[in-house]
Amino acid sequence: MVSIGPQQAAETIRTGLAMGADRGILVKVDGAVEPLAVAKLLAKIVGQESPQLVILGKQAIDDDCNQTGQMLAALLGWPQGTFASKVELAGGSVDVTREVDGGLQTVALKLPAIVTTDLRLNEPRYASLPNIMKAKKKPLDETSAETLGVEIAPRLKVLKTTEPPGRSAGVKVASVAELVGKLKNEAGVL
Repeated sequence: MVSIGPQQAAETIRTGLAMGADRGILVKVDGAVEPLAVAKLLAKIVGQESPQLVILGKQAIDDDCNQTGQMLAALLGWPQGTFASKVELAGGSVDVTREVDGGLQTVALKLPAIVTTDLRLNEPRYASLPNIMKAKKKPLDETSAETLGVEIAPRLKVLKTTEPPGRSAGVKVASVAELVGKLKNEAGVL
């Protein structure tokens, strides 16, 4: 299990360890990290760990970007299955079922592969007290972006964020003729 963030993220990793993960890695950084930098950090970790399957969430809760999994797959040159609602390992491949506009789509990916998850993939385990105690003894490695050789300086600059203009109240009309008149004369749509 890998998390990228401040020292407080170690508690999140410990929760994951209590839920069943074998070991954790914390890449300590201060402040927000853009999706491309996260993907580059994860690519370095993948290079060190050599996993066959990397599972990521669908999107980040801080910026709602939904980019990191796709960027990681591109950086590694690995196949990807996004929005997975079902994952089945079979020999040297993984079948990923995903929801699309027309229903369900199943794709077969050769391992190694990247999978991003959907909420319907599973029901998370609860961390029991014995597992919480065991999690304290499981290994949690710490590293930094500098140690991994990844530049995480922001590439984007937010120029301005504004609220959308408020909507004006609607008007009631007494008849269809009055509605057509307002649409034609006032709104100019007819």
